[in-house]
Amino acid sequence: MAYGTFISAMVTAAILSLSEAVRELRAAREELARRAVEQERLRFSRDLHDLLGHTLSVVVVKSEAARRLAPRDLAAALAQISDIESVGRQALTEIREAVTGYREGSLATELVRARSALSAASVRPVVRQSGAPLAPQTEALLGWVVREAVTNVVRHSRASRCDITVEAAAERVRLTVTDDGTGTGAGPGGGAGGNGLKGLTERLAAAGGSLTAGPAPRGGFTVTADLPAGGDQPVPPAATAPGTDRSPG
Repeated sequence: MAYGTFISAMVTAAILSLSEAVRELRAAREELARRAVEQERLRFSRDLHDLLGHTLSVVVVKSEAARRLAPRDLAAALAQISDIESVGRQALTEIREAVTGYREGSLATELVRARSALSAASVRPVVRQSGAPLAPQTEALLGWVVREAVTNVVRHSRASRCDITVEAAAERVRLTVTDDGTGTGAGPGGGAGGNGLKGLTERLAAAGGSLTAGPAPRGGFTVTADLPAGGDQPVPPAATAPGTDRSPG
C-alpha cells in the first residue's frame, strides 16, 4: 500500500511538473511571438519612413524643377517629369519589397540616386569611393545612410554642395556625407535625434557600427557612419556607380 501511494505521488508530481513546464513553454512562445511582431512593425515603420521620405522629397524637387523649366525648355521639363514617373515606379517596387520583408538597400544604387536628387535640387554632388569590397549587410546599411542623409540635405540644408565619401579598409568602412548649408540636418528638432537618423543609429549599432550627425566645423552638416567592412579584395572598376569618382584604396 505504502509503495503504491509513493508511486501515485511521484506520478502526480511528474504530471504537475510537466503541466507547469508546458505552461512556461506556451508563455515563452507567446512572448517570442509578441517580440517578433514588434520587431516586424519596427522594421516596416523604418523602411516606410526611409522609402517615402526620400521618394516624396525627390518628387517635390523634380516637380519644382519641371515647373521652372517649362516656360523656357519644354524638353528639359519633360525629362524631369519622366524622372518623376521612374521614381514613382521604383518606389512602388520598394514598398512591395518592404511589405514582404525582402527590401535591401544598395550603396551603388543609392549613390546614383543621390547624384540625381542633389542635382535636381541645385546642389552640386561630389562623390568619392575607394577601398575594399563590402559585405552585403554593410552595403545595405550604407545605402540607407546615403538615402537618409541626402534626403535631409535636399529638404533642409539650403546647401550648394554635398560631398559623399566612402573609404573602405580591410576591416572597417567609413561613410561621410557633408553639405555646406545651414547646419541643420533633420529639420525642426533635427540633428542626430531626427527619426530617420535615430533609427539608422540603432541599425548600425546592432551591426557593430556607429553613426554620428551634427554641424560641421566649417559650417554645414555632417553625417558619419562607421561599420565593419567584411571584405578583403579590391573593388573592380565595374562596381563603381555611374558618375562616381573612385580613387585607389
